[in-house]
Order: sequence, then structure tokens, then C-alpha cells
Amino acid sequence: MSKLFRLLPLLVLFISCAEKKENFVFILVDDLGWSDLGYMGSTFYETPNIDLLSQESIQFSNAYASGSVCSPSRAAIMTGRHPARVGITDWIPGNDKRNEKLLGPQDLDQLPLSEKTLAEAFKAANYSTFYAGKWHLGDQGYFPEDQGFEINKGGHKAGSPSRRILFTLQKSKTF
Repeated sequence: MSKLFRLLPLLVLFISCAEKKENFVFILVDDLGWSDLGYMGSTFYETPNIDLLSQESIQFSNAYASGSVCSPSRAAIMTGRHPARVGITDWIPGNDKRNEKLLGPQDLDQLPLSEKTLAEAFKAANYSTFYAGKWHLGDQGYFPEDQGFEINKGGHKAGSPSRRILFTLQKSKTF
């Protein structure tokens, strides 16, 4: 019986470690400079909440953007695939000129629903998913909630807030 009591703390520790899942918060900011945050050396921008979050986080600070504009980079991050493989190599809806001597690829105007996204992978692992901010990967039927996110706040077809959202913010004096 005494051996059982000695093993009980190990069993409790093993069970508690096995059930703990890490939280994932992925923050993507267009045109953020490497020193635009307080913890990265900014003396101009004050970012106390991000600075605190950085102290408790794993940071990936050595990477390349897969595209030179927002939509291809976002498509690549969401799918783990190169923008050309996803069919999005320009911002959506892009500027597909068909009367030029050098023609570019015909880009898609949305992230295909057939692509497996980060949100779908996290949901398959029993995580809750939430999306906030700039989406710019498709219109109605291709919004974040159509790509695996359970909650979507602000993600829509444009790369910036719609006029309706801005008007609502101005009326409520929170802008």
C-alpha cells in the first residue's frame, strides 16, 4: 500500500501533463518593422501588452514573407503552401491586366475551400479558433468562418475595415 502512495504523485503529475494543451496566438501585422515594438527596441511606439505577451511566448523572428503583398502571404500562412500552389500571387482582387506583353498568372479571388487551413488543423486537435482583423482572402462564402474559424471579428473581403464598420465606430465614439 505504501508503494501505491509513493506512485500516486507521479500518476497525478503524468495525467495533468498529458491533458495540458498549449495556447496559440498568431499575430500577423502588415508592414511591421523589426524594431516597431517596445520589446524589440522601439523608443517611439509604446506596446506594453505585446511586450508582456512576448515574455511568456515563443517568438519566431527569422523568416521570409512568401509574397510581396498581403493576400499571397496570408494564403501561404493559412495553408502552409506556396502562393503559386494556392493560386493567389497578388492581392485580392489583384490587377490582372490581360493586354500586356508580359502576362502574369490568372489569380484566384479567394482562398479555395478545398485548402486545409491552420484553423481546420487546430479544430481537428480540439482547439477553439478565433479570427480578428484583416482577412483579404475572399468574399462572402470564403470568410474566416468558412475556412475553419469558429468566431470571426472583422475578417471580410477587403484589406481594411469597411465603411459601415468605420461609421459605427465613429458614431459610438470609440474610433
